[in-house]
Amino acid sequence: MLSKLPSRFGLHPNSQFMRAVGPSGDIRRARQLFDEIPHPDIRSWTLLITAYTKSGFPKEALEVYDELREKKVLPDQLALLSVTKACAALGNLIKAKGIHEDVIRYGYRADLLLGNALIDMYGKCKYALGAREVFDNLSAKDVISWTSMSSCYVNCKLPSEALIMFREMGLNGVRPNPVTLSTVLPACSDLKSLNLGREIHGYIVRNGIHDNVYVSSALVDMYASCSSIKQAEMVFNSTRQFDYVLCNVIMSAYFSNTECDKALRIFDQLRKGRTKLNHDSWNSVIGGCMQNGRTDKALQILHEMQQSGVKPNKITITSVLPLCIDLGSIRRGKEIHGFLLRHLFLEDETVFTALVFMYAKCGDLELSNRVFYMMPKKDTIAWNTMIIGNSMHGKGEEALLLFHEMVSSGVKPNSVTFTGVLSGCSHSQLVDKGLMIFYAMRKEHGVEPDSEHYSCMVDALSRAGRLEQAYNFIQNMPMKPSAGAWGALLGACRVYKNVKMARVAGKQLLEIEPENAGNYVLLSNIYEAAKLREEASEIRKLMRERGIMKVPGCSWIQVKDKVHTFVVGDKNNAQTAVIYSFLTEVGEKMRLAGYLPCTDLVGQDLDAEEKEYSLCNHSERLAVAFGILNLDGASSIRVFKNLRICGDCHNAIKYLAKIVGVQIIVRDPLRFHHFKDGLCSCRDFW
Repeated sequence: MLSKLPSRFGLHPNSQFMRAVGPSGDIRRARQLFDEIPHPDIRSWTLLITAYTKSGFPKEALEVYDELREKKVLPDQLALLSVTKACAALGNLIKAKGIHEDVIRYGYRADLLLGNALIDMYGKCKYALGAREVFDNLSAKDVISWTSMSSCYVNCKLPSEALIMFREMGLNGVRPNPVTLSTVLPACSDLKSLNLGREIHGYIVRNGIHDNVYVSSALVDMYASCSSIKQAEMVFNSTRQFDYVLCNVIMSAYFSNTECDKALRIFDQLRKGRTKLNHDSWNSVIGGCMQNGRTDKALQILHEMQQSGVKPNKITITSVLPLCIDLGSIRRGKEIHGFLLRHLFLEDETVFTALVFMYAKCGDLELSNRVFYMMPKKDTIAWNTMIIGNSMHGKGEEALLLFHEMVSSGVKPNSVTFTGVLSGCSHSQLVDKGLMIFYAMRKEHGVEPDSEHYSCMVDALSRAGRLEQAYNFIQNMPMKPSAGAWGALLGACRVYKNVKMARVAGKQLLEIEPENAGNYVLLSNIYEAAKLREEASEIRKLMRERGIMKVPGCSWIQVKDKVHTFVVGDKNNAQTAVIYSFLTEVGEKMRLAGYLPCTDLVGQDLDAEEKEYSLCNHSERLAVAFGILNLDGASSIRVFKNLRICGDCHNAIKYLAKIVGVQIIVRDPLRFHHFKDGLCSCRDFW
């Protein structure tokens, strides 16, 4: 956006220093040579500041400026311009305000070049008020001034103000340039302002700017954001330049529109071109495939990326780690962890936090804790991740300890923090402690409880069997009770066999979420367990009439490098015969140990023996059996399921864990279940 730093410098007496601060110079050598100059003039200081910024060291550039000020050297226009650019690169608002004061102090308040740089700097620091003050103080404004101010508003998430600035620019007779247009179009994207976007497109075509790749990219993004994918395609196809920036934008548009194959075709065309792909292109496709559930393709492209000589960066890693979570592949997660260690990426908080979450979601809370406590600095997101990790594993006490540790360390909790802590209290039946935290939210921490927090408390009260209190809590919510609150109450009604309360909660749920199959199934199962077959049948009939389809249950387990998936009654696995034989054999031992199949949960017109056999066919039980048969010396297995674990399977796996003598970890959408020695970490409430 800014023009290059003016090069109105004469020949410097120290030619070695000049070479060192040049485009192919060595910044360390430049610093050494600078320190050897007895009395460096303002030109030398400016050159060193600029060299540090261009070498990617804006923090060091600002430190040089601080030295300059300490030595009472008066900065001129170019020195102030160089340090303004350094501060823009760093995005340090405190430093930015100090530089602005210096610009005023040394008489450059109305200087156009410096004014434009200051607006840009404040935009990078996301401080619109400061930028506007500079803009208003400029006696003369050029296209860069208006463009920088519009860009600042876009960066500060103020798209309406950006568009107002764009209109004022036209009214003041200033013609927008390609940079202006590529800056203001994202404001149309943010506001979904298709009509204004089309007006700008018309201006672009009339003035022959449509061949500019950045303008075309902004137009494609605008149309895609406004759900006009066909027009986005038209802009893309009419562009003469086949540039990777433009391709990345159209690929993102296709991925967002779930048109994965079209995006991949563009990617293939891009790879056949002469332009070497950068990280943005690879990351865009890997992230897009992940977003569309094409995990195998994402892995394939990651492999091809490395083969092409492009090393994954932090964005690649944070895109790929969710793949390990989806597959429950802790082995692959450890491989990525090793890669991060080898390439020194673990200095980044985002990467560290992603690892903490990955290990927790893959079932290894101990490793998650270890990585968390290795972090040199922990922000709110990192603390929240660890608290939520403990909560989903049923470690409520640990979640509470982490919360108090977080507050003691001076990190301010937010809404997500309290959702994690209250969820932990709920899963561990720490009702009274949960209530204390809930009532302290507003009073001690200034966080207003929302529907999610109320739902957590309803869940905690329900799990503890305090159903009337939970119902009253719902009735007294200051906002409309959410599906989460009624769902928690209905789940408790199943455990505590409270059919009367189930009717109330079920009615509300079917009104709030008429398309959620899980609510129908749960309510039907409650009626079945209470021998209310007619009412159960009515719920299933209502489900059919509304065209609600139950999501098929699916469980998976990784053995060595392969993920094995099972559905109910699955017979596609190579070890099918062995699996069913094992379940029959161990079933006898389970009965002798006291296991009784819960055939009430089978709502089919089958005899007792057929119902029992039907329960043995459930996907989680097949996956667990497969895992036990392929232990290969391991002391634990991890199984993942897309739906809530079946009540009978939950009971059966407790016996399996005790008889076989292994720890069995099962993750369902609600939480982790750690089965060991005939017990489960959820205490039979989930």
